[in-house]
Amino acid sequence: MADWVIVVDDDSANLKMAGHILSREGFKVTALTSGQLLIDYIKEKGKPDLVLLDIKMPGMDGFDTLAKLRKEADREEEIPVIFLTADEGDDTETKGLEAGAVDFVKKPFMPKVLSLRVRHTIDLNHLQHDLEREVEKKTEENEQLFLHVVSSLADAIDAKDTYTNGHSGRVAKYSKEIARRYGYSGKDLDDIYMMGLLHDVGKIGIPDAVINKPAKLTDEEYDIIKNHPVLGARILGNIKEMPSLANGARWHHERYDGKGYPDGLSGEDIPKESRIIAVADAYDAMTSNRSYRKPLPQGVVREELEKGKGTQFDPVFADIMLSMIDEDTDYLMREMGDNHG
Repeated sequence: MADWVIVVDDDSANLKMAGHILSREGFKVTALTSGQLLIDYIKEKGKPDLVLLDIKMPGMDGFDTLAKLRKEADREEEIPVIFLTADEGDDTETKGLEAGAVDFVKKPFMPKVLSLRVRHTIDLNHLQHDLEREVEKKTEENEQLFLHVVSSLADAIDAKDTYTNGHSGRVAKYSKEIARRYGYSGKDLDDIYMMGLLHDVGKIGIPDAVINKPAKLTDEEYDIIKNHPVLGARILGNIKEMPSLANGARWHHERYDGKGYPDGLSGEDIPKESRIIAVADAYDAMTSNRSYRKPLPQGVVREELEKGKGTQFDPVFADIMLSMIDEDTDYLMREMGDNHG
């Protein structure tokens, strides 16, 4: 499809000349006689590949027109503009470049210069957009790769505990759903999913014999287990690109009433994501197989969450989890496997 150029000039002879030169080179050309007509035309017909814009026009001059054009377009949708001018002064070029023009063509036109500058500007603009798309694609691919690595790490954490296969994936899923219902969207949802996947990463540093001990833990062993949030935060603190990642690991065992560990934080002092993960974590602990018991009946799980509102759990997030339970009439929201979807 031919590249589309709009030429704006109040002089019909210039319009004819530019139209003739560019049409001959294979461009689709639209001729308009004022800045306002250009603004209206683009609103109705869409964006051209380039605008050739005369500076000196009655009413709105080229500078005013460009300013209005830029104001009404998103940055990534900016149309390249080449100014047409008979003015030889440096001031005009400086002002034009500051306003956002990409080039200048002097009048009267040299046919070859006009067509080459238009062609180069359009090609460069297309190349820039192609590069931006490639960068976006690579960024998405890198994020996917990161998610795969994190998912594998979550599987490795879960594999340490014979009885919690898929625990991290389920906590991530429940956390994301609680956050979605609370009002999170986009990247914030992805971030809390990632925090949920890695909330138990500190268990990598806990001996298997302690994690898998079927009998009651001694006080010393319980203290070792209680150290996993600190270990987790230390591990994740090294990921400088996502500083909040460590929050879920460090504070998911804090309690709303301040009686949790490792720091005894309470209420709003506990980061929001950690409060969400705490509810999701407790729900999964009650609804999955443990070394010492089978999953609890749904009614008991509901009672425990209700009882923990305002003491163990943030009441807002506990209420969201309770509404998820009430919708789950067949009690299917448990042991959903270890897929990280």
